[in-house]
Formats: sequence, structure tokens, C-alpha cells
Amino acid sequence: MDHPTTLYPLPTAELSRKRRELAPGLAAAFRDFSRQVFEPGALDAKTKQLIAVAVAHVTQCPYCIRSHSAGALKAGATEPEVMEAIWVAAEMRAGGAIAHSAIALDEMAAHATPSADPSPR
Repeated sequence: MDHPTTLYPLPTAELSRKRRELAPGLAAAFRDFSRQVFEPGALDAKTKQLIAVAVAHVTQCPYCIRSHSAGALKAGATEPEVMEAIWVAAEMRAGGAIAHSAIALDEMAAHATPSADPSPR
């Protein structure tokens, strides 16, 4: 079997067909759910697509990044708005790493050996 030269397989009609064939009910339910989520409601379509762009960057889904970037532009977002959404995602991902450092700091404290007090007297 030949392997693609790209990291991720290109999305194809054949892959979509196979997904539907292997789990038709779930595929249909997901498609319906997705359609409903992106319908305008309390948030307009552009805002929902910009949120999706940010989340796609945090989850690092290349297919979602491509489709929701296009979706945001189609819904009226500007290129600077799409990029700003990406910067929000970057900050949130970095912030998560900083916040989770509390777990490592707590673990280090639990494993620390008592040492002499380094403070001057």
C-alpha cells in the first residue's frame, strides 16, 4: 500500500463515503448536529466561524482549520479577523500550559527533600 507524502490524507469523496458506510447513523447524526450548530442563533454565522477557527487551531485539526477559515471568510469575516481569532487561540493554549504548571509545581513540592533554610539570619 502506498503511503501519502503529506502528513494527513487529503479529504476525498472516497474517505467520506467509507466513513458513512462504516457508521451511517452516526455520520448522519454528526452532519445534522454540525449543521444545527453553525446555523445563526444567539451568535451570527461569522462569529461562530471565527470561534471555530480558534478552536480548530487549539485542537490542531488541519481539516477544520482549512474549512472554518474558508467558512469565516464566506460568512463575512476579514483576513485580519481570522488572524486575530488565531492569536486568541494561541494565547489560550499558552495560558493553559501556564495554568497547568501548577500541577507540576505541586508534584515537585510533594517530592521535595527538606533542605537547610537558605535565607540569611
